[in-house]
Amino acid sequence: MTSEDFNVLPLDKMTDLPNESVEEFSFDDLWNDRPVENSLPSETAPEGELVPTAHAQPLRAEIEALERQKQSLAAEISALKAEKERLIAEELGDIKAQIERMLKEGVKDLEQRKQALELAIEQLERRRERIRQEMRSNFAGVSQDLAVRVQGFKDYLVGSLQDLAAAAEQLELPRFETPEKSPRPVEPPLRTEREETPRPSRGSQGRDYREESPRPPRTSNQGRDNWQEPRRSNRSGYESEPVGQSTPRQGFSDQNQRIQTLLDRYRSRPDYYGPPWQLRRTFEPIHAERVQQWFFKQGGRGTVRGMGSRLQNILVASAIISIMAELQGDRFRSLVLANSPERLGEWRRGLQDCLGISRADFGPDRGIVLFESPEALIQKAERLIEDKYSPLIIIDDTEERLNFALLQFPYWLAFAPEPQQTSSYWY
Repeated sequence: MTSEDFNVLPLDKMTDLPNESVEEFSFDDLWNDRPVENSLPSETAPEGELVPTAHAQPLRAEIEALERQKQSLAAEISALKAEKERLIAEELGDIKAQIERMLKEGVKDLEQRKQALELAIEQLERRRERIRQEMRSNFAGVSQDLAVRVQGFKDYLVGSLQDLAAAAEQLELPRFETPEKSPRPVEPPLRTEREETPRPSRGSQGRDYREESPRPPRTSNQGRDNWQEPRRSNRSGYESEPVGQSTPRQGFSDQNQRIQTLLDRYRSRPDYYGPPWQLRRTFEPIHAERVQQWFFKQGGRGTVRGMGSRLQNILVASAIISIMAELQGDRFRSLVLANSPERLGEWRRGLQDCLGISRADFGPDRGIVLFESPEALIQKAERLIEDKYSPLIIIDDTEERLNFALLQFPYWLAFAPEPQQTSSYWY
C-alpha cells in the first residue's frame, strides 16, 4: 500500500499547500469541536494540489464577519473614549468657568465694599474737620474744650480728695491741755502797719535784704526780701535775729564739711540714676548759693529768694531735702505748704523728678506730706516732734502770710518771690 492509496501527498509537496487550507483545518476543528476526521478533505486534487473542502467558504465568511465586528467594536470603543474625554473636558471647562465667575464676583463685591468704606472714611474725616472748626469758632466748641480740661482737673481733685480722706481717717485729734501746746496763730495787724508806715517805694525794692540791721523800723527803703521780718517777733515765743541778718547761725556748724561735700558732689558729679532721696538733677552754682545761705547763714530757719519759677524753687528744696535726709536719716520728714491743689501737684511731680521717689513716698506717714492750710501742717509737725521726728517745713512763694506758729519749729524754709512780682502781695 502506497501513499497514493490513501490519497496523501508526499512530504516534499506538502510545502506547496496554501496556508489558508491549514488554517481552515485547524480553526474548524478547534472552533466547532468537530472530529478531525470530519475535516479531512474528501476529494483530492491532482498531484501536487490540495482541494478545499465544502466547509471552507462559510468559515471564511464568518471570520471576516468577526473581523468586521472587531473593527467596529474597536471603533466604537475609540468613539466612547473620545466622547468621555470630550465630556470631561466640557465639565472641567464649566467648572473652571464657574470658579472664574465666582472669583470675579467676589473680587467685585470686595472692591465695592472697599469703595464704600473709603467713602465712609472720607465723610467721617470731613465731619471731624468740620466739628473741629466749629469747636474753634463757636461757644459750644470752646465749652467742650473747657469741659475736657475741667474733667482732667476733676480727676486730679478726686485723687487728692481721696488722699485727703485717707489722711483724715488716720488723723489724731490734738489734746488741748494747756494753751501753750497749741498756740493760736496770730496774724499781724497789717492794716495798722500800712497806716503807720509809708508804703515801700518802687525803686527801692531791689536792695539786698542782708544790708538791713537786726531790728530796724520800717521805712521806704525796705524791700520785698524782708517780707517776713515784721512777723518774726517775740509774741510767737521764738526769739532770734531777723531772716535777712547776715550773721551766721551755729545750727549746722559741726556738719559744715559734710554739707559742703554733698553740695560739691551735686554740682560737679550729678548722679541721674542714683538711689531715691538723692538729688538727680543738674545743680548750678546759683542753686548751691541758695542752699548754702539757708544752711550756714540762716541755720535752717528762714526765707530764700525765689529762683523765678516754681520748678527752680523745687530744685533748691530738693537739694535741701536730700542733704537733710542724709544728715537726719529715717527720722526726717518734709512738710510742704501751698495754697492750691495745682501748686501742690507741681510740688509733688517736681520732688518725684528731682529726688527719684514715687507717689508712695507722699502721705501722712510717708517722707513728704502736702498741705493746703497752715493749721493742719502745724498739727502734723507737732505730732512729729512728739514722736521724735525732725520735720522740715517748706513754704511756697505764693503764701502771702506766714503763720506765727510755724516759727516755733526747728527747720523751715520759705521762698520769697522776686521783687517785680510783689505788687499783688500784702506785707
